[in-house]
Amino acid sequence: MPRFQFTIHATDGKARRGTIAMQRGEIRTPAFMPVGTAATVKAVKPQDVRASGADILLGNTYHLMLRPTAERVARLGGLHTFMGWDRPILTDSGGYQVMSLSELTKRSEEGVAFASHLDGSRHMMSPERSMEIQRLLGSDIVMAFDELVPTTSTRDVQAKAMERSMRWAKRSRAGFDSGEDHAARAALFGIQQGALDEGLRKASADALKDIGFDGYAVGGLAVGEGQEAMFGVLDYAPGQLDATKPRYLMGVGKPDDIVGAVERGIDMFDCVLPTRSGRTGQAFTRAGPINIRNAKFAEDQGPLDPACPCPVCGTWSRAYLHHLVRAGEILGAMLMTEHNLWFYQTLMADLRAAIEEQRLTAFANDFRAKYQTKQG
Repeated sequence: MPRFQFTIHATDGKARRGTIAMQRGEIRTPAFMPVGTAATVKAVKPQDVRASGADILLGNTYHLMLRPTAERVARLGGLHTFMGWDRPILTDSGGYQVMSLSELTKRSEEGVAFASHLDGSRHMMSPERSMEIQRLLGSDIVMAFDELVPTTSTRDVQAKAMERSMRWAKRSRAGFDSGEDHAARAALFGIQQGALDEGLRKASADALKDIGFDGYAVGGLAVGEGQEAMFGVLDYAPGQLDATKPRYLMGVGKPDDIVGAVERGIDMFDCVLPTRSGRTGQAFTRAGPINIRNAKFAEDQGPLDPACPCPVCGTWSRAYLHHLVRAGEILGAMLMTEHNLWFYQTLMADLRAAIEEQRLTAFANDFRAKYQTKQG
């Protein structure tokens, strides 16, 4: 297998159906990456994640550097061996968590000094350290280190953060390339910033293209700006990036977010929603999300989603899942999460088929007509 090769097989409007080929396997795009924050997709075994249709997982640099530490993971054979997943893994840079979870952060040109949310210990995350951690983990797709500021910040603050992110992107590129053995088999993605400003987004995209990356992420969205504002940015941002490389929308999202983003040219997604929702009793269905804790499901003998091909829907009733979740049984979280992962991966397979068959608009409109976001 090549180190990294992205092939576009079909397009439908701005949407693309492609394949990323890497040494640990192929990734079918549009792709959804389940989130394995602490070297596990919560409540689901790796083989069951794979069975749902996932080609790639996401690991979290910030959490793994603190516990069990990247150095320990490296001594134990790398993240793939450690967690029992032999296919590609993308690791985030750690920047978002450093700036949102940790305490007493201090930003400078060098990086971000912060206190661990676990024990208060002090650490420095820089572009070079982020590249080192991701190398120790054995990541297949490495993310550049960037600075995220709220979309409500002033344009001056957003511009300065974007410009610093581009300087950090250049340092990330140099740090990644210095790990020659890792760089020979892994890929590096740059992250476009610029909040909701088209001019800043264009400047960021141009700077990233000058540095050169294997793929590009649209960063700084899905942070509370709302779907309309996010789609407004996605109407132009993907087109500012290299059309021959994959485009990754970080932290997205809800099923209807994904459908709209695919229509606008996005190829890769990640989000904690299917797993987090599963653990709290929410199931995704073609008719919209449902809360299985609701009393109306106590004697409902139907499956979570009659159209779902997953083992959960083929075996257990809504009534049984209602009982498990209300009783606080661990199996409830496991089965709900497994179903949600299948829902997301089936949606991605349906999107890929719709693009291949030139019927994406009809599929997307039908999905939106049936998917009720306020379903009970």
